[in-house]
Amino acid sequence: MFGKLSYLFTFLVIGQLSFSQSTTQAIANGNDPNVLYRNEMSGGLFLHSRGLGINIMRSKHVTASRKRVMELEMLNLKHPKEIKVSNQSDNSKRFVYGKLNSILMFRAGVGYQTTVYKKADRKSVEIRSCYFLGGNITFAKPNYILVYRQNTFGVKYQEAIKYNSSIHTIDSISGRGSIVDGLSETKIYPGFYAKANLSFEFAPYSDNVKAIETGIIFDYYPKALPIMANNPSENFIMTLYVSFVFGKKWF
Repeated sequence: MFGKLSYLFTFLVIGQLSFSQSTTQAIANGNDPNVLYRNEMSGGLFLHSRGLGINIMRSKHVTASRKRVMELEMLNLKHPKEIKVSNQSDNSKRFVYGKLNSILMFRAGVGYQTTVYKKADRKSVEIRSCYFLGGNITFAKPNYILVYRQNTFGVKYQEAIKYNSSIHTIDSISGRGSIVDGLSETKIYPGFYAKANLSFEFAPYSDNVKAIETGIIFDYYPKALPIMANNPSENFIMTLYVSFVFGKKWF
């Protein structure tokens, strides 16, 4: 009995080594071994309906056609009514009139990706569907503007102050403040999100990842997120996005 088990173990080890060597050799020769890679790491740049973002994803096969995926994202979020204007009386930087906060969001979630249509050959496209559930942490930094002041000697100068919709008219603003103005006053808004997408993978080799991804994202905030004055703060935000994804696969 022991001899049979030893023979079986030796056979499996030799088979695995032979498979690994043949696969490695095929890749080294520029050929596609077309095998199932269990692990995948990819990143992407995406354009969504209210801004831009980047993400990173780590996935692992749980079946031949299904992967468990973890993702991290960083993105900005703008209000649909944000329009940059300038004060015609001077040459200061353009600003968004009525903007209360600049928004930076981080998402972290877990999901599953399923192969809908598998590649028939290297030149074809693989179609995959995916969904995620997770949480987000959103940072709202108060928007600072520049206004003119005059000192006791009658000399005019610019001062960066927090925008106040009840005080500042468009004519009283001379430009936008620095990106660091108001950092110490940043507020945190935690929330949740759900995402669904389709990706179209077109990498020429099975150990590479190159894909176009498009989908829809729903963000929910228990405490409403304020972005623009004279517009309601938002508890629920829906965005559409398209992303270019690239990465690597391994055993």
